[in-house]
Amino acid sequence: MKPLKRSDLFSLERYAETRSEFRQKVLVHKKSRQVAIGAHITLYFEDRLTIQYQIQEMLRTERIFEADAIQEELDAYNPLIPNGENLMATMMLEYSDVAERQAALEKLIGVEDKIWLQLGQNAKIFAIADEDLERENEQKTSAVHFLRFPLDDSSIHAFNNHEPLLFGCDHEHMLETVSVESEATYQSLLADLNP
Repeated sequence: MKPLKRSDLFSLERYAETRSEFRQKVLVHKKSRQVAIGAHITLYFEDRLTIQYQIQEMLRTERIFEADAIQEELDAYNPLIPNGENLMATMMLEYSDVAERQAALEKLIGVEDKIWLQLGQNAKIFAIADEDLERENEQKTSAVHFLRFPLDDSSIHAFNNHEPLLFGCDHEHMLETVSVESEATYQSLLADLNP
């Protein structure tokens, strides 16, 4: 997928006019772009549209309209757009209870390096986490991580041949595997490899 440019974005005024409609479009699009790994990990897969939405919301919230500042946002978010050889995801560790979440984040240090996908009979591909900045310390991990799944030719071939797609977590305190059964999700993620 091509990176976003300033010309791809709505002006603040135009975005204010179209925000409700655009937001609804993105929410529908996102429904087929999430995979739950067990009860507490959800992967929200990013693409050009989801990243455009995030940038537009940032520009709106911060009232950014200067060209240099807009370019800074583009430079920060464009690396989260898949390039045809990878999948990009925001990983959320989700717990409704604050105390439970705090305890889990302390126990799950390193979980972001234990998330994988597998296509067909190919080997597991572990995500590369948080390339922009470190999101954990010695006491706890973060509830949000950014993951890149680099796909080799064999896995891309398996994906295009519609072989089974699995995601999982191999952390000692969270051993989970899930198969992507939704055709809409499979096709939506496959589109990231065939822009």
